[in-house]
Amino acid sequence: MIDTAALDSAGTGSPVPAECIQELDRIRRRFRELPLARAEEGMRRARPLLDRLTARSGLPPVPDLGPAAVPDQVTVLVFDACRDGADTGLAEELADLRRAL
Repeated sequence: MIDTAALDSAGTGSPVPAECIQELDRIRRRFRELPLARAEEGMRRARPLLDRLTARSGLPPVPDLGPAAVPDQVTVLVFDACRDGADTGLAEELADLRRAL
């Protein structure tokens, strides 16, 4: 599991903006709170974002590893997208996913 606190952009040189880090933390907490059936639904809701993030970084789609892996997959792909400068509108996309959970 990736600790999103390690992505704190203040002073670490991380490319991930603070508003994205905040949304990643919220998504992680939300997935932990969901009953399994809702987490599986959340996994399906996250798939379009995962696919957009991989496309932004020129990566192949990530595999479906279950709802427990989704927050980590999103975190890693957000880092990659931000590192590559493909983070326009990303905080809003993350907020949209969180709201859909």
